[in-house]
Amino acid sequence: WLFLFSNRLVFGMLYPAYYSYKAVKTKNVKEYVRWMMYWIVFALYTVTETITDLTVSWFPLYYELKIAFVIWLLSPYTRGASLIYRKFLHPLLSSKEREIDEYIVQAKERGYETMVNFGRQGLNLAATAAVTAAVKSQGAITEKLRSFSMHDLTTIQGDEPVGQRPYQTLPEAKKKTKGSASESSG
Repeated sequence: WLFLFSNRLVFGMLYPAYYSYKAVKTKNVKEYVRWMMYWIVFALYTVTETITDLTVSWFPLYYELKIAFVIWLLSPYTRGASLIYRKFLHPLLSSKEREIDEYIVQAKERGYETMVNFGRQGLNLAATAAVTAAVKSQGAITEKLRSFSMHDLTTIQGDEPVGQRPYQTLPEAKKKTKGSASESSG
């Protein structure tokens, strides 16, 4: 399976990508057209393959047939992509082009509206989460403070700034102050 996947990757994507690069580099319009037809057919093939892989992958030699089909698409001898594009895809796309363009415009508008609504919902969710977190944290602080009694809060030393601490006089300090005041007056 890995061997088949790597072959599809090399033959279906890398080889055509390189030759598309060469067509762009040489500015050969004929090669441009050839590789653009290939990429259109390959894109359709990839979409179809995604659906059929889910339903038909049990079929014997299914993966080998897929590799052979990709080689047939890009072969310069069979020009399979050109054949499929000119016989089927071009007529189909030409007849449905207006409807496809209208659908794409509607999808873009719906996509823009969806992104705006998604952004609005995201902002509402973030705002709600922020308010909820703020309320919960406020409640936690209140509960923490309620757990202390008023006596507990007044006995906590060192919470106030140094310049604002209440001045407490000790009885010995008062006596010394009175004694030194009477000596200095006498």
